[in-house]
Amino acid sequence: MNTADGPVAHLRVAPELRIFLPVARRREWQEVPLDGTSTVGHLIRSIGIPLTEVAPLDAARVPAGGEVVDVRPMPRPQRVEGEPRFLLDVHLGTLARRLRLLGLDAAYHNDRDDPELVAQANEERRVLLTQDRGLLHRAALWLGAYVRGSDPDEQLRDVLDRFAPPLRPWTRCTACNGELRAVGKDQVAGRLPDGTKRSYDVYGQCADCGQVYWRGAHSGRLEEIVRAACERVTDGSATA
Repeated sequence: MNTADGPVAHLRVAPELRIFLPVARRREWQEVPLDGTSTVGHLIRSIGIPLTEVAPLDAARVPAGGEVVDVRPMPRPQRVEGEPRFLLDVHLGTLARRLRLLGLDAAYHNDRDDPELVAQANEERRVLLTQDRGLLHRAALWLGAYVRGSDPDEQLRDVLDRFAPPLRPWTRCTACNGELRAVGKDQVAGRLPDGTKRSYDVYGQCADCGQVYWRGAHSGRLEEIVRAACERVTDGSATA
């Protein structure tokens, strides 16, 4: 099909992906002009949708005039090679700590620019988690995911729903992402407040940074985060 201005393709955008469209154009049908060389992937990106959020399709194909292209969201759970490992951008520090609390490998830095994040994600085969749509549009990025939600609880649910990762709570350092190892009280006594030594007997220590952990005053809230996350993954909520 052609218009007075030339051939066009018709993109049918699923509701879940319309958040990436300009507010004034958040509708199902998107009419995109064709130039004879632009691929399906280019057309989808041109209306604002990162290909990281789109179900697999032949993104390298050049569409014909009048063609209808269904743009569907990435199926959930999204499978990645091996267990998913993550890299989070500067705005998702709280989410990074919650992922680590659940035992997930979640790298985070507050001083990396976009090219550095893409390079690390590619080199270490990590899924780059971000709310920066421009970052997800970078062609060099091997795999990324837009994190939905305005607060850490929503964001955590979104990541669990999308990737359904195996959880191993209380096995990673929330400060640096290192792995925790069990240690005796006598091994870390010199680093503990007197009240803590009297009240607790079970400790863990980060193998990388040496941070010492115990179930302290904040464990109630942390236990609730862990409980809700485990239930969400185990009962199938993350795969629905």
